[in-house]
Formats: sequence, C-alpha cells, structure tokens
Amino acid sequence: MIRVLYEDNHLLCVEKPCNVPVMEDDSRDPDLLSMCKAYLKETYHKPGNVYCGLVHRLDRPVGGAMVFAKTSKAASRLSESVRTNAMAKEYLAVLDGVPEQKSARLTDYLIKNPKTNTVRVTDKEHGKFCALSYEVIEVRNGKTLVKIRLETGRAHQIRVQFASRGLPLVNDQRYHPAPQKGQIALHAFRLSFPHPTTKETVTVESLPPDRAPWNQFRITI
Repeated sequence: MIRVLYEDNHLLCVEKPCNVPVMEDDSRDPDLLSMCKAYLKETYHKPGNVYCGLVHRLDRPVGGAMVFAKTSKAASRLSESVRTNAMAKEYLAVLDGVPEQKSARLTDYLIKNPKTNTVRVTDKEHGKFCALSYEVIEVRNGKTLVKIRLETGRAHQIRVQFASRGLPLVNDQRYHPAPQKGQIALHAFRLSFPHPTTKETVTVESLPPDRAPWNQFRITI
C-alpha cells in the first residue's frame, strides 16, 4: 500500500519506496505509477482506466516524496513548474567523506552513456549544465549528512557531482569506487511547488528510513 503525503482533486503526493521503479521497466516489477492508479481506482471506485500523470522521476534505488497529477491540466502545469524550476526539490544524502566547505554550490557539465546507463563529468562543449547547492547538517565517523537543493534535474546528477569530488554517496553501487552492500544513502526529502489551480505553495516532506546509515544522524523535519 502506498503512503499518501497529500491529496486533493488535482494532486496525489506519495512516498516512493526504495527500489521501486517509478514506471514499468524491463524488469516488470511493480511500479509506483501503477500503484497510484490502483489506489485511485480502488479508493474512488472508478471504472475503466484511471488518469494519473507522471511529471518527474526518481532513480529506482531512491525513495522519498513525489507528486503525481490527477488531471491533465494539473499535469501540464506541474510539468511547467518542473521545467521552470518553480518546483523546489530537496534531498538528504550521506557522503562517504567530509566536504571542505560547510555549504557550497556545485556546477558541472554531465554526459550520459546510454549503453551503460552511466553519467560522468565532461566539458562544456560535450555536456549538459547542472547545478546544486548543499549544506552540511552533521558529520559522524567520517561520513556527512547533507541537505541538497537541486537547480537542474540531470540523470544521476547528485551521485555524479559528489562522486567526482571524492565524496561518493554511501552505498552507491554505481559511482562509489568501493561500495558497501546496502541501500544508497539518497532520499527525496522535500518537494515545494505552486498548486496547479490555486497557485498556493504546496510542500510535502518524507523522512529517510530508520536504518543505517541514516540512523547515525539526528534527522528531523
């Protein structure tokens, strides 16, 4: 059963579980979009197909707050909020290492290899610009809890930007040079965006699971 964070006639905000794909992929594992459609169909006794609009994504291993649209008009306006950066996306991550600066803005150019589904830092001529800002929350045993504000939404952006600086995310099986077994320490902590009809700010929050490495730190909303 999905955990609903906020819902009205236009929006469905839910908590994405870790390791669940946002939409159906080659694995044919249960996906979040289908779960949301099933929830709407059952809750409101809707016959036939149910509309549920996907407006943004999270990597499969990553959990946290997501918003879906319940109408096509809401989907269009939420997609515009994503495109214009009116949707603020904040993440929590645990870095394997300690940044030199307590807070900073990181900018890079990224290029994706579709054959390997990996991303790396490159030059301006070949890559797409990306930017994020981070703030150190707490340091414990050589690991750092950071809060991240995305400015762009490139594939694997957070993971690659920190790994390229020698600060890979804990348990990142793809970009950590020597990953431990476990769930990647990246969580979609907060979403804020203008409501598609009222224009009032909607904010939803999700805390990471109470397990390692998150439970080494004091995390509060």
